[in-house]
Amino acid sequence: MKDTTNTTATHTRGNRPTAYPKKRPSPGVRDGGIVKRKNSSPVTAASVIAGFSRKLAAGDTKLRLLVAQQSKLDWMLEPNYRNEILEYMHDMEVKTMCNAASMDQQPEIRWEMRQCLVDFIVECHQTLRLRPETLYLTFNILDRYVSRRIVYMKHYQLVGCTALWIAAKFEDAKDRTPSIQDLAELCQHAYEPAAFTQMEMHVLTTIQWLVGHPTAEAWLRIACIGGSIEDSVTQHVARFLMEISLFHRCYINCPASTIASGALCLARHIMGKQRRLSDESSAGLEVVNMLDDHLSSNIHELSEALIRKYSASWYSRASKIVLEYYLKGNRFEHSFISTCPPITPVSSASTPRTPLSATSSRSSMYESDDMPATPGTPTFDLDSFPANPRVLTSKDNLPLQTRTKIAQRDDASHSLQSSPISTTAYVR
Repeated sequence: MKDTTNTTATHTRGNRPTAYPKKRPSPGVRDGGIVKRKNSSPVTAASVIAGFSRKLAAGDTKLRLLVAQQSKLDWMLEPNYRNEILEYMHDMEVKTMCNAASMDQQPEIRWEMRQCLVDFIVECHQTLRLRPETLYLTFNILDRYVSRRIVYMKHYQLVGCTALWIAAKFEDAKDRTPSIQDLAELCQHAYEPAAFTQMEMHVLTTIQWLVGHPTAEAWLRIACIGGSIEDSVTQHVARFLMEISLFHRCYINCPASTIASGALCLARHIMGKQRRLSDESSAGLEVVNMLDDHLSSNIHELSEALIRKYSASWYSRASKIVLEYYLKGNRFEHSFISTCPPITPVSSASTPRTPLSATSSRSSMYESDDMPATPGTPTFDLDSFPANPRVLTSKDNLPLQTRTKIAQRDDASHSLQSSPISTTAYVR
């Protein structure tokens, strides 16, 4: 039998000699086993907040998204200054409007060329990974310049790239702003680098250095976060519809807030959501009709660059959703069906309640506020449509038993008045 008392020759991992001191066991480990400690500390607010934070980090993405969007709204629109900010945005929207009639007078530029330029700038905007506001501000600067200055065909692309450069400086971070060399490479070196700086000064002088403009993207974010938070798919569909408006002349004179409202309304309809009358306006519905008519008749003529851009997963494949919706022949429903029950007319409190007499005409009966009570209980006559219509009297609203007693009393008084003896007895 092996002697286990002599441990001088054998060394286990626990008692093996080492140059470092022996590690102290953790407080929760005793005799080689794990002992669970009882948590005797009371529940505090800090522990609840820590648990809530762990729950957010564990995967509650929806709640985290709502909190982030609400904090972004509080940062964008401070509640104390919300009305002033919106009023200022509307004023700036009017000051920075474009004039499509002036753009029609260009000697060389035609509206058919705009689609090629929009495709080019959309691809450049996506390649440079700029903010969505930059794209709309680019075309606002471009349209304001074209409506005031004569632009030749050979300079049309130069003006577009310069407007993109100015908008990126205004909206994006410094590390995202393209350089002159980047712009020259995007144009395949069709222009010298010095041409961009000269055109930049010329554009800023023409628009009188008024660069800021409340874009459709800014109005869409306010609408999607302010009133009711919209999901990301609906927002991406609305952005796809708004970018379609950049290609055509009919949207030039539409305010950016109207385009955002109409695009969001149509996007909610495409996603099968209920319409909200509080967020709709007549101008917004006109934009909805224009977008709906264009998509239903020219669904096969949409920009391939725009469809390819919004077919990505990070845009929720919004272009695919819109194409499938209109290829099935669906259209926007103009009639709105209210889900609220009809309101019962209330009698006016200013006029006294007078019972209807037998001498009242039918027109006066229907024009009066004091309409008869609707039969709804067994004590009333349930036949609301009698075979022989007659004029109602003040006794028709009484219960059946009361009307019977009144009729018997009237017959008795009539019989007493018909004979002289009974009349004499009645006088006494």
